[in-house]
Amino acid sequence: MKTKNIYRSAIQIVFVLMLIGMYSCKEEKKTDEKSADNIPVETAELRPFFELSLAQWSIHNMIREDGVDPYTFAEKAKEWGFTGLEYVSQLYNPELSDAGYSEEAMAAFVEKSNAEAKKHGLKNVLIMIDGQGNLAVNNEAERNETVEKHKKWVDAAAAMGCHAIRVNLNGSMVPEEWKASAIDGLTKLCTYAKTKNINVLVENHGGLSSNAALHAEVMEAVNMDNCGTLPDFGNFCIQRNDPKDYGSGCAEMYDIYKGVAELMSHAKAVSAKSHDFDADGNETEIDYVKMLQIVKDAGYTGFIGVEYEGKILGEEEGIKATKELLLEAATKMN
Repeated sequence: MKTKNIYRSAIQIVFVLMLIGMYSCKEEKKTDEKSADNIPVETAELRPFFELSLAQWSIHNMIREDGVDPYTFAEKAKEWGFTGLEYVSQLYNPELSDAGYSEEAMAAFVEKSNAEAKKHGLKNVLIMIDGQGNLAVNNEAERNETVEKHKKWVDAAAAMGCHAIRVNLNGSMVPEEWKASAIDGLTKLCTYAKTKNINVLVENHGGLSSNAALHAEVMEAVNMDNCGTLPDFGNFCIQRNDPKDYGSGCAEMYDIYKGVAELMSHAKAVSAKSHDFDADGNETEIDYVKMLQIVKDAGYTGFIGVEYEGKILGEEEGIKATKELLLEAATKMN
């Protein structure tokens, strides 16, 4: 009788241990399932292949017409969901121009811009340089003067942690003249910029710089690793009906998709231009899915800068619409 009781107790102990084991497994599984539920859905596959920066030109009307302080650029970009900043030199005039771009004025620009970028946790990407002369002008003395004027902006970009400045390659409309002058001007500026670890990028920005095949030939001829392109989705008008009137319409237009494809092999930045949108949120003149596929196929993974220039939507609304279009288009590519 005593042996039977011992045997029965042993069975009961084994049964209890089995129940405890089963319960523990269930709890462990529940914990694992709960942890899996807490893993963010966002994965590498769902993120775009690029980072988003904001071109300051997108708010040029706010600055010039509404009196918005250009030094609030970082604050606004952060609010609108960007991580990178693309400055525009001319939007800090007359502050800088009235001071003759003095060393003190440039240092103040750098200091204030850096403080704002740091405050809002954004990255300084590049500075777009305007109004500092023509790098591809035929006159060598003028060309050399232009190179000198750009050097202070190279210094500013380096002090701000930017990777590049964007320049305009304005000059002759005679292809061979333009090409020779462009190669000379760029080589001289890039030689200086290399000492500061800064890239010099040429945007397709009217004139022969918007002839992408010729533009690419200049890049090949300069053949420096800190000389590159900044393909813009929409700046491919080579010549306007009236060169003095920007709104006169385009007399000679380069194919925008062919142009971006030809410039991407040298690209170190990309500009997503936009003007107007249809009811579905698509840009009315640029197929963003097609453009982004060209950019992605070139192996580009850097910043793409939103540059809204429309007149129908306000600047804030246009910026947000362009950003959303970029992110939506990125989900529709191959």
